[in-house]
Amino acid sequence: MILIGELSLWVALLMATWATTVSFAGGMQRRQDLVASGERGIYATLAMVVLASIGLWTALITHDFSFKYVASFTSANLPLVYTLSAFWGGQAGSLLFWALILAGYSAVAVYTNRDRNRALMPYVTGTLGFVLVFFLATLCLGANPYERLDWIPLDGRGMNPQLQNPGMAIHPPNLYLGFVGTTVPFAFAIAALITRRLDGDWLAAVRRWALVSWFFLTIGIVLGMWWAYVELGWGGYWAWDPVENASLLPWLINTAFLHSIMVQEKRGMLRKWNVTLVVSAFLLSIFGTFITRSGIISSVHSFAQSPVGNWFAGFLILCIVVCVYLVTTRLRDLETKAELESMVSREAAFLYNNLLFVGIAFSVLWGTLFPIISEAVRGEKITVGPPFFNAVNVPLGLLLLALTGVGPLIAWRRASTSNLRRQFAVPAFAGVSALILLAALGMRDLSALISYMFATFVFTTILQEFYKGVGARRRMYGEGAVTALGRLVARNRRRYGGYVVHAGIVVMFAAFAGLAFKKDHDVTLRAGESTELRDPFGHLWRFTSQGVSQYNELNRRVVAAALDVTRDGESMGILTSEKRQHVDSRGNPTFEPSTDVGIIGSLKQDVYLVLAGVGEDERAEMRISFNPLVVWVWIAGFIMAIGGLIVMWPQAERKRVQSGYVAPLAPASRDGVEV
Repeated sequence: MILIGELSLWVALLMATWATTVSFAGGMQRRQDLVASGERGIYATLAMVVLASIGLWTALITHDFSFKYVASFTSANLPLVYTLSAFWGGQAGSLLFWALILAGYSAVAVYTNRDRNRALMPYVTGTLGFVLVFFLATLCLGANPYERLDWIPLDGRGMNPQLQNPGMAIHPPNLYLGFVGTTVPFAFAIAALITRRLDGDWLAAVRRWALVSWFFLTIGIVLGMWWAYVELGWGGYWAWDPVENASLLPWLINTAFLHSIMVQEKRGMLRKWNVTLVVSAFLLSIFGTFITRSGIISSVHSFAQSPVGNWFAGFLILCIVVCVYLVTTRLRDLETKAELESMVSREAAFLYNNLLFVGIAFSVLWGTLFPIISEAVRGEKITVGPPFFNAVNVPLGLLLLALTGVGPLIAWRRASTSNLRRQFAVPAFAGVSALILLAALGMRDLSALISYMFATFVFTTILQEFYKGVGARRRMYGEGAVTALGRLVARNRRRYGGYVVHAGIVVMFAAFAGLAFKKDHDVTLRAGESTELRDPFGHLWRFTSQGVSQYNELNRRVVAAALDVTRDGESMGILTSEKRQHVDSRGNPTFEPSTDVGIIGSLKQDVYLVLAGVGEDERAEMRISFNPLVVWVWIAGFIMAIGGLIVMWPQAERKRVQSGYVAPLAPASRDGVEV
């Protein structure tokens, strides 16, 4: 099976090259036989990449250390779940995983459009095949997972301890599913630009794919935040790390596209925006992969410096040149007759929304690239830290939060004074009331106050929309509240699923604001000694050291410190943090020591313990942090994922049998409310 997998990788490269060549030739010569052959080439590529992936998984599971990849990222005593996830734990394996997902997406895109978008499909297939050729050529010629060692070691090096976390078994696959998901919309955009068919048809084909990409990126980013929080031991979940930023960039652009596509569907506007956003999301995905694999930026998430980075740099430059050429030569085709009639309208709100998303993306991109630019210009690498990102993005983020409540409620074309008063009187009152109440209770942090004011405003707008919709259905159809709510969402999933996503955003911003009240305490305790600390909510915590213990586990040596914890005199249990030294099957250290944090979580805050080290007389040196509202970050991610699923779920259709006409199940309305 391993030999078959190794051979299949090369065959996959040949199949992808064939699919690319005949698809473009078929499109230009209008030969359906070549077009069909190219589509079959995509299916064949998928089959070969699947065989190549099975071969690598076989090598990993059987611990075949004759392969460099297996010896570098696994060991005989590595738990099975991490042996399986080693498939994407290293450079070559993760590229093969990327190719596997891309081949699968490409096959699905080709199959689902076998009877639709036929004028676009030759170029869609050719573009997908071209991207596959790049990744497969990189695998075969630059980072082959089947590379063999000159001698076979008795054991492998094992997996980096920081990756031996359940989150890392599911976080990278979700990110890859999101990153690769940008390729299909990109392929449709390139096809539309080549054929100059830039009406709404190509948008209808890519909207669901953009949603798929957004959905998996959302899950991947939140899981990555959780992994950083529980594994790295620095007490936070977002540090504006370059690789964190690389995952955020396509998410921002995808989110902007999913908003502006509604303007083109409704008014035929923002056509240039939509094409540019689609290609930018793909280019930023490739950019993120480039900085992860080139080694030019230091990050806990990145791979070691590798020639593969040069391959990605060349591919990225080529894609940018092609995209710039196609977009600039099609500007006239992207013109629209509709114009912005008022700066106070829904389309204007979506335009402001896009500007803010792009502004945040640009600031993140600039801050990420600045160390590279400074080194090239001045010969000195100047790192941009969290203060820069926070100073720029916190105000922009707060404005974006406010627009989250404004955009969906304001009228199309031109909003009247009566419309504004009817829609925003209650939410504005709620937001200002929250600001006054929190200030009266003693909150003084300006960013937190504004965040909670806007969060209350937006959340009230969401509740108001659901309340109006449910009320209208109850009056029209006599339904119960629960039934009316379910059918309201089912009949207009895009609108109300979007509101659920917005609710998740509100919860996340509220959780982010909680970090303004974070408290850190460095303590040193011997067995039996205690310390008392007060948290941001006024509770008195007592921590009593139970001493330091040392023991061996399957593939690591552990030093652990345990604290007996009480809150206001009530026992909260034992809190433990560990320093772990991973070893191979012969007991030799394999990586630098890692930290396992201790957490007592609640809806209000996390008590977060990190063992920094053990000094003389077995004094445990620890940091104890009170992190307010952290659990709501994970809850917010779950809410956003649920909203994304609602939006993606296929809309029911209503058949008019008498006329043979099939129409979408359009929502009814009452008093301007879609029900």
